[in-house]
Amino acid sequence: MSNKYFERLHNGILKENPTFVLLLGMCPTLAVTTSAFNGLGMGLSTTLVLVFSNLIISLLRKIIPDKVRVPAFIVVVASLVTIVQFLLQGFVPSLYDSLGIYIPLIVVNCIILGRAESYASKNGLVLSIFDGIGMGIGFTFGLTCIGIVREVLGSGQIFGYQLLPLADSATGTAGFTPVTIFVLAPGAFFVLALLIAIQNAFKEWRRKRGLHVKAAAGCLVGDCASCQEGVCVAPEKKQVITAGEDDKEA
Repeated sequence: MSNKYFERLHNGILKENPTFVLLLGMCPTLAVTTSAFNGLGMGLSTTLVLVFSNLIISLLRKIIPDKVRVPAFIVVVASLVTIVQFLLQGFVPSLYDSLGIYIPLIVVNCIILGRAESYASKNGLVLSIFDGIGMGIGFTFGLTCIGIVREVLGSGQIFGYQLLPLADSATGTAGFTPVTIFVLAPGAFFVLALLIAIQNAFKEWRRKRGLHVKAAAGCLVGDCASCQEGVCVAPEKKQVITAGEDDKEA
């Protein structure tokens, strides 16, 4: 696989992960991740829409006038979401019922419109498809991870399988006592913050050991932990880089 195609996958999954790095699509991320199955289902549904919207918009990028490009993008995305909604309703009704209103809200998901505007409308077909796949996998990974943590802590289950035996007060059997707050709305914020903190701690650990840390979106160098007030500092190169300016030697 060409490096440029691999870079699009790597960009979406790790470097610019929509959930843990860019913090996009927070509405479905916090609302539907009460279980790993819901998170996986929402992620795959969004991935399907993302890939095909990138494909169609890339094909039509030279035809759609600039003045109506955003409405045109919304029409394309809405058509795809309607198809996905009918497929879920027909073949996976339990998931359709669980996701509810958040399926049609994929239309206004900022990840999909953002990739259409910033990438698919400016790049070729194959690269746009790989960009959609990478961002979709990254989003699915984020939602599934949050769903797994919330489901395990909130009910002792994973994908509906009882992972931890529950305590039974009637018989006096010792076991796991679910922390029900994790399957409620506040639990989504706690788990998201926890996973982002773990990610940042890992990046800081790598930085302190002189290992390369991938730059996030909007960061001009690899050491995003040193970004303050629009200024990124790269100690290993002794540079100070100000956002929007050319590189300057310190």
